[in-house]
Amino acid sequence: MVGRPSGHPYNSDGQRNVGPHAKHVCVPGTSSIRTSEHFVTTTPCGGKKIWRLGVVSFLNAKPLIEGLEADPNVRIIHDVPSRLAPMLDDGLVDVALVPVIDLVQDDRRWKIVSDACIGCDGETLTVRIFSRVPPDSIRRLHIDGDSHTSVALARILWRELYDRELEMLPFEGDETVDDCQAVLLIGDKVVNNTLIDYNIETDLGSAWKSLTSLPFVFAVWAAPRDLDLAGLAARLSLARDAGVASAELIAADYGPGLNWPIVLAKRYLTKRLKFSMGPRERLGLAKFFELARKHGLVQSTQEVVFA
Repeated sequence: MVGRPSGHPYNSDGQRNVGPHAKHVCVPGTSSIRTSEHFVTTTPCGGKKIWRLGVVSFLNAKPLIEGLEADPNVRIIHDVPSRLAPMLDDGLVDVALVPVIDLVQDDRRWKIVSDACIGCDGETLTVRIFSRVPPDSIRRLHIDGDSHTSVALARILWRELYDRELEMLPFEGDETVDDCQAVLLIGDKVVNNTLIDYNIETDLGSAWKSLTSLPFVFAVWAAPRDLDLAGLAARLSLARDAGVASAELIAADYGPGLNWPIVLAKRYLTKRLKFSMGPRERLGLAKFFELARKHGLVQSTQEVVFA
């Protein structure tokens, strides 16, 4: 677990260090207190059910869960993106922030439960291929196995842009530049990486925008289709709204503990990422699924269901 610097508003156990100068800020539809520059919601989402939410631990998810860790009706469970879908399959969580490619598997009957998402409309900063050859010369790609969606996106982009099937190999982290022609990394590891000998970087969000002129959605809140959400969907959207409103403060709070320079973290959360799924984001999502089916990455023909 990455330790937090001294004086950080959250300690190494993830507990809030309440300071003496709390500010009060309200978001429409909720009653909130800002404690150590974060929202604490005082209105529970209804009933006594404790919602188990599976969430990635990367900086990019922090705006989506603003205030939820202090909600008595919510339990946050962190894991890497590729593990969240199996957790939802196994009933270990009720709702999960899943990679979108996992929505359209044959054996899954899920629904998207909120308009909150992790997406981009151009450069992402944290979904990148580092290479020692130009993109059109890449043949072998060592992949960060933490994300199913980014791996599928890389396959699609290279087939569409360069008419090339990439050979995918696992990236263990101890390979040398001579071992790897190119490496795909996602999340905070892109900022923390030591791949200084790779002089070419390809941002997959930018490549997708160049190919389609559309935004890209990486992850969404999903749940079983028969689950009664009982107001949770609205709660997730309100958390996102609070997080977007506080994005710069979140960057300053969490960035250093995840080895992000604060200025870069602020730009990342406020300028690079998109946290709402509107009409254009839905078009981008549909285009991604269309191309995934075209290239045999998805066999299922089921349509995505929105709650």
